[in-house]
Amino acid sequence: MSHTVGVRRTQKLRTRQALLDAALALLEHQSLSSLGLREVTRAAGVTPTAFYRHFDDTAALGVALVEEALDSLHGMIGAVLAETGDSEERLGRGVELILRHVGEQPAHFRFIAREQHGGVGPVREAIAAQLRRFAEETAAALAGEPQSRGWSDEDLLMLGGFYVDHMVVTASALLDAGPEGERRVAETARRRLRLVNLGRLHWLDTPSDPSSSSSSNDPGVPAGTPGPAA
Repeated sequence: MSHTVGVRRTQKLRTRQALLDAALALLEHQSLSSLGLREVTRAAGVTPTAFYRHFDDTAALGVALVEEALDSLHGMIGAVLAETGDSEERLGRGVELILRHVGEQPAHFRFIAREQHGGVGPVREAIAAQLRRFAEETAAALAGEPQSRGWSDEDLLMLGGFYVDHMVVTASALLDAGPEGERRVAETARRRLRLVNLGRLHWLDTPSDPSSSSSSNDPGVPAGTPGPAA
């Protein structure tokens, strides 16, 4: 009996994966909002009835694709952030991780890039939730660094979100660049992170007195320009 249950479970998992793989291949050439259920089942070699044993609709299938693309990245990025070394080194290793992951799963990342602002609400929300989780995890890791002493939780979350947005932009650039442009994209990503890290070191610096920057109320008059003669 247990053997039969195991065989059925394995077959169910295979069918579910076949549906995901078929949808992903079809989405190379169209958006999720235009994808038909029968297109997917025909490509997967199953009946439409079988589809509903796994997903309520194509939006639910899209959410599953988001999870398949991004869930595993949380542990990988968390491991990089937990490593020793300064933040620039670790974030540089994060760039390498994104480069490798995009290279291994280009179709998944093309799907994420297209559907992040696409027409299927549940999928947009699933992507946004994943990116928000990445930002929170990054902010939590940054909070333990000496450079973050004095930073508010809000500012740390803002910085974490910036790093995540940067990784999304880098992933999209890698997809457009192709193999020949990977090195250029990766180097640009590292340089931008270096620039952010330099700014981070001075985030808490006391701003200069605005009144000392100009001797005139007219924004078009440079500081130090004498006023009109009496």
